[in-house]
Amino acid sequence: MENIQQLLSPFPRADLLAQPTPLDRMNRLSERLGIDLWLKRDDLTGLSMGGNKTRQLAYYFGAAQAQNADTILITGAVQSNYVRTAGTIAAMLGMKADLQLEQRVAGMGAQYYASGNVLLGKLAGAVHNSYPDGEDEAGADAALHARAEYLRRQGARPYIIHLGQGHPPLGALGYIRGGAELAGQMDDFDVAVVPSGSGATHGGFLTGLRLSGVMAPVHGICVRRDGVQQLARMDRLTLDIAGLIGTERPFGVDQINVWDGALVPGYGQVGDKTRSAIELMLRTEGVLLDPVYTGKTFAGLLDLLANGTIKPGQKVVMLHTGGQAAVFAYQDELA
Repeated sequence: MENIQQLLSPFPRADLLAQPTPLDRMNRLSERLGIDLWLKRDDLTGLSMGGNKTRQLAYYFGAAQAQNADTILITGAVQSNYVRTAGTIAAMLGMKADLQLEQRVAGMGAQYYASGNVLLGKLAGAVHNSYPDGEDEAGADAALHARAEYLRRQGARPYIIHLGQGHPPLGALGYIRGGAELAGQMDDFDVAVVPSGSGATHGGFLTGLRLSGVMAPVHGICVRRDGVQQLARMDRLTLDIAGLIGTERPFGVDQINVWDGALVPGYGQVGDKTRSAIELMLRTEGVLLDPVYTGKTFAGLLDLLANGTIKPGQKVVMLHTGGQAAVFAYQDELA
């Protein structure tokens, strides 16, 4: 961890976390599945169900504070836990939040647009704006820049948290720390399973583990893109992460594992595998997963066990990234 702290020391970080988060054994599921299953409980980072996004946002808010910003601009899906958590943190730090919500998930009912993370964002006092295209990262970022320019003319000091690649992946630094934290709690596990969406959590976590000397395979479960697209994204992103901290990437592309077998029917949509995985975890261990990230992640873990990638008896750590607020926006899909 000392070497990692040195690598991360140039980057300002807001003090947001109640660290370390617990590492809990799932006793009944371990017996049922025939593996030694543990959850790294990053759903318990605090800050109103902020989950794993709190780790990522600590570095963005650190940079914003260093620049004396007073307003945060961020973009993501309507039910983005990331976007809403940014609004919560901004309120806590006495800043304003301008949240851009992208239309990524078609065919959703009124609850999706009013409950869950949307409701929490409004309660925190955030401003909400809409962006019509959910698959246009460059366009969404450009809209943030246009909004920031408008706010500057009003006297604000905005800071933009970008969505697309080509910008310093500061959020991944939080998961370099997260991977090192897990290594300090347990370094003898056989397999780790994490969600893989923007890639910041997956890429940072893998980097942190490798820099800590942990060589267990890390399987990223695709929650937004298919495996081919996600592998290309992760290859570029992890090189960018290494470049940001001024080191060589501590692994080859052959160690970037992605699995898209639980992605169907698509990002933010609840398929049979995801619904069954959420029910299995809740009914067996009393732990709530969300329908966008962790439900698909546990469904992917079950796939990897079924196809022999995860072997009977292995010690498996799944990263629980939180996001449970979205459950209430998916009542119709889950009921």
